[in-house]
Amino acid sequence: MPHSATPAPPPTPTPTPAPVSGRPHRHHVPAAAPRRALAVGSALLLAPLLTGLLLRVDQRPFFQGIDDVWAGSANGSSAGAATAFALALDRLGGPLGLILPLMLTGCLCVYGRWRSALFVLATAIVADIVVVLPLKAVADRPRPPHPWVLVNDGSYPSGQVFSTVALVIAVAVVAMPPTARRWWWLFGGGYTAAMMWSRTWLHAQWLTDTFGGALAGAGACLLLWRVFARLLETEAERAAANTLWL
Repeated sequence: MPHSATPAPPPTPTPTPAPVSGRPHRHHVPAAAPRRALAVGSALLLAPLLTGLLLRVDQRPFFQGIDDVWAGSANGSSAGAATAFALALDRLGGPLGLILPLMLTGCLCVYGRWRSALFVLATAIVADIVVVLPLKAVADRPRPPHPWVLVNDGSYPSGQVFSTVALVIAVAVVAMPPTARRWWWLFGGGYTAAMMWSRTWLHAQWLTDTFGGALAGAGACLLLWRVFARLLETEAERAAANTLWL
């Protein structure tokens, strides 16, 4: 009796590949500007401006007592370890406070990220000239007596704290992915607080000068972040498109 032929198994259906969207996924660097960046940035800039106007009309405002107490607590030795640490921070916020943003700008240009480079340049140099110098002229506040470092005229607001905050925000926007950005904010907050302490420890500025610089730096960077939002978004979309082709 002849054997019957074994029927061939049915063909396995080929899975249909998922359609690929023509719009690239949102790249995480540079970061998108917060929705309320314009409102929050304006409020943060308004506070130092109002404080500067108050200092203009009253050289001993209501918060001068707090500044005096804080300055009196910084009574360490000018040759101690704390002063050496404060001087190191002072150099980072001084000459290196301009060199580091310029180095970051150059690196971004090398990688073709000229939009991010413009943003960093604006936060580091343009904002300092447009914001800090006019605020110093408005407030015209004298420095604390007997500073331990070389200082110029105009104590309020702190230009070094302003530059520190601007650098922290600029790096977070153009260089940090979301997972690392959370830790960077913690580091940047500690670094800013250390810079504020160093300026008062060296008797270079009053405590409120450092808070004014921090608020002005954050406000200016938020406003510039909003101004550059479209350029940064375009750069992020192109980076995401290039990633999809790899």
